[in-house]
Amino acid sequence: MRSNKQVITLLDGGMGQELVKRSHKEITPLWSTQVMIDEPEIVRDLHADYIRAGSRVITLNAYTMTPERLARDAQIEDFEKLQLAAVSAAVNARTNVGISGVKIAGCLPPLVASYHPEVAPKYEAMLESFGRIVAIQAPHVDVFLCETMSSIAEAKAALTAAKKSGVRVWVSLTIEDNDKSLLRSGEPLSQAITMLDEFGADAILLNCSKPEAIAASWSKMQSDHRLTGAYANGFTSIDSLKPGGTVESMTSRSDLGPAAYAEFALQWANDGARLIGGCCEVGPAHITALAKRLTEAGYSVE
Repeated sequence: MRSNKQVITLLDGGMGQELVKRSHKEITPLWSTQVMIDEPEIVRDLHADYIRAGSRVITLNAYTMTPERLARDAQIEDFEKLQLAAVSAAVNARTNVGISGVKIAGCLPPLVASYHPEVAPKYEAMLESFGRIVAIQAPHVDVFLCETMSSIAEAKAALTAAKKSGVRVWVSLTIEDNDKSLLRSGEPLSQAITMLDEFGADAILLNCSKPEAIAASWSKMQSDHRLTGAYANGFTSIDSLKPGGTVESMTSRSDLGPAAYAEFALQWANDGARLIGGCCEVGPAHITALAKRLTEAGYSVE
């Protein structure tokens, strides 16, 4: 048991996969946005379940609500309405649960597709689209989370747009599922970290990669001066998800239950991570187990 407790901020788990499991509607390329349209109460209740499990930062369910995705898969005129619906679901969940200290993170995701930086817009277009999202979310959030960033340009555009709001900005990178410490773009993780430090990210995280890959790359993340974190996915592989595709093609791991995931997360904590949660296929039960395991190990979880 540690004599001097170190503080871990517990993030939530994945939204999209968990919403699909809870919804009775057909899966569409809009994924979590479709549930927001058809069954907003499911989104609110999932946020609440994460808070009860121990999460003290919940992220807006806005991952597929980008201008690019809505123009491709729905009606772009619904953009602001959907963004505000995501805000409402998170705020209502926090109010209903009534636990103090819960923060809401704005969501700046890949604009076109996860894991495929080759289909991302040009830099100036990314900056404009991220700016549109920031303008709506900023009055309602405590921090911005630029997540699943697959390239240096994508991460830079999201960070730059978010910093104009004056709200704190955390940037989370997704890396190849191997031990080579490369972004999905093939760019070195170390170069991305250098850029994020230079442009003033308030925290740097790794997400939506296998926990083994995060562990193998963690030496690049360790620092005495920056806040770091991680939240892995539970997919067997991300290779089947193509731009505009649905999550029906994805398979979850059978060896990454709540207890197993908590052991990976404990390793990240021991190596210096202070922001820890879960991504796709990591649900409220995982967060409950994670909070318990970290507390048992002597960390203060909040």
